[in-house]
Amino acid sequence: MIRTTARLRVMGAVATAPLLLLSWAAGSAQAHGAPTDPASRAYVCSPSGGSATTAACKAAIAASGQNFVAWDDVRVAGVNGRDRQVIPDGKLCSGNLPAYKGLDLARADWPATELTPGARLTMTYTATIAHTGTFRLYLTKPGYDPAKPLKWSDLSAQPFAEVKDPPLTNGAYHFSATLPTGRTGRQMLYTVWQTTSTPDTYYSCSDVVFRAKKAAGQGSGKDAGQSAGKDGGAAASAKPQVSATPTPGASKSADTPARQTATATPVAPTTGTAAADSTPVASDTNPGSGPSAPLLAGGAAAVLVLTGGAALALRLRRR
Repeated sequence: MIRTTARLRVMGAVATAPLLLLSWAAGSAQAHGAPTDPASRAYVCSPSGGSATTAACKAAIAASGQNFVAWDDVRVAGVNGRDRQVIPDGKLCSGNLPAYKGLDLARADWPATELTPGARLTMTYTATIAHTGTFRLYLTKPGYDPAKPLKWSDLSAQPFAEVKDPPLTNGAYHFSATLPTGRTGRQMLYTVWQTTSTPDTYYSCSDVVFRAKKAAGQGSGKDAGQSAGKDGGAAASAKPQVSATPTPGASKSADTPARQTATATPVAPTTGTAAADSTPVASDTNPGSGPSAPLLAGGAAAVLVLTGGAALALRLRRR
């Protein structure tokens, strides 16, 4: 009787262990992401971003004590929509995380992406794993001073665009929205991604420079890293380029567009386009952030437990 009970306990443990391991592995797969077009500060200053040697990025790296390999991990758990209560003024770009405090440096020479006021912006938000959630896009108000720490009062009270549960395509979320008018020079595009399938909220600062609308045939947007001298003297250029095509009948408001126009449109890029091919793979630059490593480890462990457990159960049965 005692031996039978022992056998049942061992067999129960063998059956349960793989489930526990797989549950742990699934829970370890976290969503990680950040804008790569228009590029976030964390991305442009990372080894993948192409601007780590600029003066602003060097200062940010020195202040943070890291080279932003984990550029897709500026996340805070448990915020639950209380962004303005949890993240203090002057800490918006870092999410108040000490490892990213260099991103909060107030200076006017951050590598920036050139945009056109009132144009159609297409954002690429690179991510490692699909998760549900809402993206909220804010833009600084007219008169924003990049030489001062970014405060919540510098941003419009409501996002100019909001998109819920876009599809993850080619390693990124792609969605478009109409930019507000009435902006010139250097501004900040602030992106908040509040996930609903994890407790995390992600924060990103993308430096942008607004130029006047161009005549037909002149192009829709370009990297402002080299040409932004008169708007803040940005040094070397950042890699990402923005897709921004003027939209007829764009809102004339100098601040936030009407609420009913603040919903962004998910964009599914055509397979094989340059935008899709050039999308960075966040899991490659942030080892362990994606699902592959923990899931494979958990699966291998489960197979070992099953194999060893089966052998043990067989030996007990023969006794």
